[in-house]
Amino acid sequence: MEMFEGLSEPVRKAWERSLTNGRASLSRRRVLGAGLGVAGAGALSACGIPAATNNQVVKSDDLSDKDKSLVFSNWQLYIDMSDDEKHMPTLEAFEKKTGIKVKYSDDITDNVEFFAKIKPQLAAGQSTGRDLVVLTDWMAARMIRLGWAQPLDPTYLPHAFTNLEQRFRNPDWDPGRAHSYPWQGIATVIAYNEKATKGKKVGSVSQLLDDPDLKGRVAMLSEMRDTIGMTLLDMGKQPESFTADDFDAAVARVQKAVDGKQIRQFTGNEYTDGLASGNIAACVAWAGDLVQLQADNPEIKFVIPPAGYIYSTDNMLVPAGSKHRKNAELLIDWYYQPEIAAELSAWVNYITPCTGVYEELLKIDEDVANNPLIIPNAEMKAKAHPFRSLSSKEETAFEDKFAKLIGA
Repeated sequence: MEMFEGLSEPVRKAWERSLTNGRASLSRRRVLGAGLGVAGAGALSACGIPAATNNQVVKSDDLSDKDKSLVFSNWQLYIDMSDDEKHMPTLEAFEKKTGIKVKYSDDITDNVEFFAKIKPQLAAGQSTGRDLVVLTDWMAARMIRLGWAQPLDPTYLPHAFTNLEQRFRNPDWDPGRAHSYPWQGIATVIAYNEKATKGKKVGSVSQLLDDPDLKGRVAMLSEMRDTIGMTLLDMGKQPESFTADDFDAAVARVQKAVDGKQIRQFTGNEYTDGLASGNIAACVAWAGDLVQLQADNPEIKFVIPPAGYIYSTDNMLVPAGSKHRKNAELLIDWYYQPEIAAELSAWVNYITPCTGVYEELLKIDEDVANNPLIIPNAEMKAKAHPFRSLSSKEETAFEDKFAKLIGA
């Protein structure tokens, strides 16, 4: 089966954008893979993946007590490494503490490709050969809806249950985190090159779209949820509860800026080169990129708009058919100890979902500890908004309109 076979034309084009220059094409060290959102579930049904009629998980015997091992699939460059890149300190500490041997694989490079890889086994009620996987929220939602993610036993998750930050506890696709726990999170914010703006601060989507001083030097993202989500917020709408009319209004708002030559381009993460050089004065940006850019260029600034920002998560799940669920749960819980979460955050530079990390990070790297793109402050937490789940029909309609907006 071709990866995009059976998808509607707008959704297929959206995937191609993401894989070519969006978040899905990049390593986790740079930025998180975004994908299409929960509505991609409907699109994937067109690929021959059965629609979820219930969430009954195929049960398998748990051999954890007899077999002290597990297989962990994650994204590339998404775990702490030693300077010589031969060791993963936090993972090796887990093995030493528990006696559980972890086979770690960074074989996830894209949500859709990985899902296609494990789907035949899951659909047949067989083991995927993996006990723990990390998937972006929309794909995690699909796994849960299909009954392909095992419910977690809170008995083995005391740290995770206690230390999971409040705003991550009840996503609409997994209330109460019955099947998943976040690995890391990401924020979509506004960035600008202070030298290119001649010291002028850029602090809102309205300024990006209207400020004549920025004309022709603005970039917005080629990912629908980021660009439209941020625009909805700027218009006083909530991305977690917007209507189709709200979406159309946001598209029209951005279209006006396109027609007026205010926007230079819609990009994937190639905006980073333009932002660093000053060819792009200001843009909508991904926090994972900015942490890296600021390390090399102090002229790069970021702003949390007064209206708020879009956030998403990558999530740990135990796939159906896993025979080492308890071992996997113990590993999930391991990363919700603040000292362990701090070691991870200091290396990957993404938003930690674990509370109590700040004090531990201060012992490792004060700059990282005080970076709100990694440890959000109270203001940033209060302004975080998820982009709501979409139906298959909405996904197709919205992607079609967005593709026309950005000329894709």
